[in-house]
Order: sequence, then structure tokens, then C-alpha cells
Amino acid sequence: MNPLNHVAIIMDGNGRWGLKYKNSRNAGHKAGLNTVERIIKETIKNNIKFLTLFAFSTENWRRPKKEINYLFNLLENFLLDKIDDLNKKNIKLKILGSKKFSPKLNKLLINSEKKTNKNNKLQINLALNYGSKSELISAFKKIKIKKNIINEKNIDRNLQTKNIPNPDLLIRTGNTKRLSNFLLWQLAYSEIFFEKKLWPAFTTKDYNKIIKEFKSIKRNFGKI
Repeated sequence: MNPLNHVAIIMDGNGRWGLKYKNSRNAGHKAGLNTVERIIKETIKNNIKFLTLFAFSTENWRRPKKEINYLFNLLENFLLDKIDDLNKKNIKLKILGSKKFSPKLNKLLINSEKKTNKNNKLQINLALNYGSKSELISAFKKIKIKKNIINEKNIDRNLQTKNIPNPDLLIRTGNTKRLSNFLLWQLAYSEIFFEKKLWPAFTTKDYNKIIKEFKSIKRNFGKI
């Protein structure tokens, strides 16, 4: 049975779910937060130590401004309402990506990281304004400045995910089969599951079914 230490999720399909059932993309984003809370609880139940959620990519800035503003307001309200609860549950929050948001949101993200920094029950890595290509370019620049040799070890040390184990499992909801510039380096040997359901419709039963299947997979890592 495969050990499962780190799950990464591309939470795709919020907008499409909202249009289909509520005639509003924003309603889908709001519904998606309920799924996030359920999956966090189930991750803890499964004794998984790392959960990385792809919330907003560097390419998502191309979306309508009203939708972007709504997303960030949702995030602000979520953190204001839930960060103390996450802290009590011994959950650590880490932000992946560039904190290039409003001063209010930047401060909230920084304070949330500081408040939960010593927690160790579960680490949630929230990918915001994140793009893997930008992360890799930044890592190479850091290596060049330090005049280090370019090798796998030094690249790992200069990524935003340093000291975080690579994902064992990637789940993408929304019936889309691509990585969308997400953790391209880190996902090299991850098992990938593409789920047809849109993110707000994704249940803990779906999650546990994937986890069970993952644990039974024969993982060779290049060996026979």
C-alpha cells in the first residue's frame, strides 16, 4: 500500500458549475469554498500532512475584473472567518506565488501565515498568483546569483516548495486533462487523476475513492 503524504488539487469547474446550476459564475466560486472545507476535513481524517490547492494562476488575471474582485473578496472573507479555526485545528497555511494583491489582502495573507507557522497537523499550500514557469525562472536566477551549480538539488532548494515533499497524488476536477502551469517540476512522478465532476460537486466519497485507488497503484519510479 502506497504511503500518501501530499495531495495537490487543481480545483477546476467552479464557474461552469455556477452557470449551470445558479446562472452565475460567482455562485460557483462560493460553492467551491464549501468543497474546500470538506476536503480539508477529509485530508486530516486520512492523516495526510500536505494539501496544495491551486486557487488562482498567473494566467487567471485574464478573467473579467469583476470576477477577479469577487474571488479575492471571497478569499478575504474566508480567511477572516476561518483562520482562527484553522489555527485551533493545528493547520499551517503557506502561500505559493507572488503576493501582488491589494494591501489589505497581502497583509491578511502574511498575518495568516505568521499565525499558523508553527502548526503541524496539516500544511495547506494555497497557490495564489502562481505559475510554475515563473517559479522555475526565479529558481534559476537565484542559483545564478549564488553562483551555484545547476542541478536537481539546487533547483529544489530554490523553489517556493523547498522543504515540502513533492505531491504523491494530483487530482484535477472539471473534466479537463492538463496541468495548466501547476507544479510542473514537482509533479514529475506524481500519480495523476482527472475527475469529470466540477469542483463544487466533488465529494468526500469521490476523494476517498481516488485515495484508495492511489494506494493500490504499483509505483516503480523508473524501476521494473
